[in-house]
Amino acid sequence: MEIILKDDVKGLGYKNDTVTVKSGYGRNYLLPQGLAILADKTNKKITAENVRQAAHKADKIQGDAQAIADQIGDTVLEIPAKVGESGKIFGRVTTLQLADALKAKGVDVDRKRLSFDQEPSAAGDYTATANLHKEVKHTVKFRVVAE
Repeated sequence: MEIILKDDVKGLGYKNDTVTVKSGYGRNYLLPQGLAILADKTNKKITAENVRQAAHKADKIQGDAQAIADQIGDTVLEIPAKVGESGKIFGRVTTLQLADALKAKGVDVDRKRLSFDQEPSAAGDYTATANLHKEVKHTVKFRVVAE
């Protein structure tokens, strides 16, 4: 089943992408949730026109995302966590804590755009990926330290 995405879907594609999915996934989830429309001739033409008109706006958005990535740079954030004697973390380090640490540095990134490359389980250095734009992904370095 060929569909056009109306919104970004993690693991599938970005807004206005034409993708092929299994019929059940399209019919039972993507279409009823309003995340996609059928990729027929009319919808393809409408989407192409919308993409053409939004190209200038998209360049500005990509420029803003690149500016945020440049602002983050090679900064190493420190995330405080309760740590046991063996160095293991009590509880979890979340993307919300990472977003708050970035906000404290003056960079506003939505927590939903952050994902850990490796789930932090002990004190130490880790990396996360900031998916700022379709073409702009940035690696965020952080260190989990004992409170």
